[in-house]
Amino acid sequence: MSNYDPLDQAGQDKARSDSRTRDKLVESTDIGDVQWLMSNKRGRRIVWHMLDRANLFASSFNTNSMTMARDEGAKTEARRWQIMALCNCADLYTLMLKETGK
Repeated sequence: MSNYDPLDQAGQDKARSDSRTRDKLVESTDIGDVQWLMSNKRGRRIVWHMLDRANLFASSFNTNSMTMARDEGAKTEARRWQIMALCNCADLYTLMLKETGK
């Protein structure tokens, strides 16, 4: 049985506030992790291989819809990494592209 009380507005507001605080902490940690990873040549190589293996820069068309769906899922996660890197360390993302010759 749940302790949820639909009439407890103060409790719901506190739960929302706690959730927002947790989300901000997770986002801050993710940003720091991406900046740390991109700050070193080996880390940039890892990120590049991950983006490249997900075929982020290629079409994922396939006549088999399940294969195409799997590939699109991989690209979605790769795009998340790409956006994190571009938004939080664009200069290092550009350096990564130069290092890979792209």
